[in-house]
Amino acid sequence: MANAPEPAAAHTPRTYRERGWWRDTTIIDDLRAAVARHPGKPAVVGYHASGDPVETLTYARLAELAERAAGGLLALGVRRGDTVSLQLPNWWQFTVLCLACARVGAVAHPVLPIMRRREVSFMARRTGARVHVAPAEWNGFSYARMLDEVRAEAPGLEHLVLIGGDGTVPAVDFDVHFLDTPWEEKYDLAGHGAHPDDPAQVMFTSGTTGEPKGVLHSHNTLYALTRAEAEPLELTGDDVITMGSPMTHQAGYAYCMLMPLLLGATAVYLDAWDPALMLRLVEEQRATFAMGATTFLVDAIEEQRRAPRDLSSLRIFACGGSPIPPAVVERAREVLDVRVHALWGMTENGTVTITRPGDPPDRAAVSDGTPVEWMQVRIVDDHDRPVPPGATGRLQVRGASQCLGYLGRDDLYAAALAPGGWFDSGDLARDDGFGGIRIAGRIKDIVVRGGEKVPVVEVEAALLRHPAVREVAVVGYPDDRLGERACAIVVPDGPAPELADLTGHLASLGMAKQYWPERLVVRDALPKTPSGKIQKFLLRDEITEA
Repeated sequence: MANAPEPAAAHTPRTYRERGWWRDTTIIDDLRAAVARHPGKPAVVGYHASGDPVETLTYARLAELAERAAGGLLALGVRRGDTVSLQLPNWWQFTVLCLACARVGAVAHPVLPIMRRREVSFMARRTGARVHVAPAEWNGFSYARMLDEVRAEAPGLEHLVLIGGDGTVPAVDFDVHFLDTPWEEKYDLAGHGAHPDDPAQVMFTSGTTGEPKGVLHSHNTLYALTRAEAEPLELTGDDVITMGSPMTHQAGYAYCMLMPLLLGATAVYLDAWDPALMLRLVEEQRATFAMGATTFLVDAIEEQRRAPRDLSSLRIFACGGSPIPPAVVERAREVLDVRVHALWGMTENGTVTITRPGDPPDRAAVSDGTPVEWMQVRIVDDHDRPVPPGATGRLQVRGASQCLGYLGRDDLYAAALAPGGWFDSGDLARDDGFGGIRIAGRIKDIVVRGGEKVPVVEVEAALLRHPAVREVAVVGYPDDRLGERACAIVVPDGPAPELADLTGHLASLGMAKQYWPERLVVRDALPKTPSGKIQKFLLRDEITEA
């Protein structure tokens, strides 16, 4: 690897500070610095897939709203260390509230808008969130009704805050409470705030343990992971940054919200993926940097072919989540005239490896990059011993952007750590031959659909509750656009169910639609080892060949 492993003793908060990888300030200080330099510069520009007007907040206005919202959180009883759940699209209100959380020392809990009652209830109970903010309705779904059910299941949830709504569900009105009330005149915020090592964010990620894991980050670990794209890609305050990923996902949170604020740049938000609107905003706002799963890049290429725009400002498209096919890298250069950079990371540590501007233009097609300065990677066998050059093994990482742990599940986090503080990513990798890594697969039993992880264990457990399902295995199969889709392989108990029966069952359980299998295969039996473990690699091969 590009950076030789250092002793574990070198990986401490003290050394991180000495090397400048951690600091003694927070994102609030970055905001204040940007206001001092250019108060009238656009900080956030928001585009809406619904066709609503474009909204713009200058740095001065963003700071004013964040200060007022911080007082609004205090008025709701939120104090340092409390959790605030934010289930919002890529709207400026999300950024204002995240900054308000940092201002009072609260922990921001981003919740993907696709999450439904089942997932949201679990998260609310695990975090003990006092406040949950959401649209009353968005994209045809009533968050108000869902959250009214959730708060009956989560006794710690004291306040439901809705943007919009008709008052049929008792809730705090966002505009009235956070925008129209001059809380800054009622609260002295001088004594409030967060220490850089305080918890700043808890974000749930799907895994193989049967429940989502709440990844806990401090302001400093977020600072380190945010720099992991800004510095290698040589981004500055002159850049205009956008992406298709939701900001309730770590990629969007770090690189579309935090990174522009760190740089003093302009961020352009898109609240729902629409490739035509994405290219329109690149053209209108002269965006220079975009990021997202390969799915978004493929869609942008096809849309540009269909209706060409002036994309001459766009220099970089960063892709993560799955290996980028060489043809996509080539088409991006031909159709979008943009340089593609590949990266690898996780919710637990953000971007860890990334291809660099000095690499050959096609490097993203064969590599997932070299590690950033403050993160180390190694590839080991099942006994934590380095594998021979070129061999595939388990990818382990450690460094300044590694998370603090899993909320309420210290046991799961401890189980993921190897001696020396190495975090086992659950991914398989090999040396790429250029001093970096190439992801070769996953140990974890998950499917990555359009950059989103499908929690296979949870889906299987839910499907087993269907009376027509005796045994089930959920595996991924390749898809040119989404990377993977999920297939349910079922051994029926009686007459075989139809796919619609299973998806209707998952809907009745309140499971997010993005987790539902999109294909059904019925078998008499599942291949198993002598110990009874399902041999999913055989099923994956069978489905892929079919």
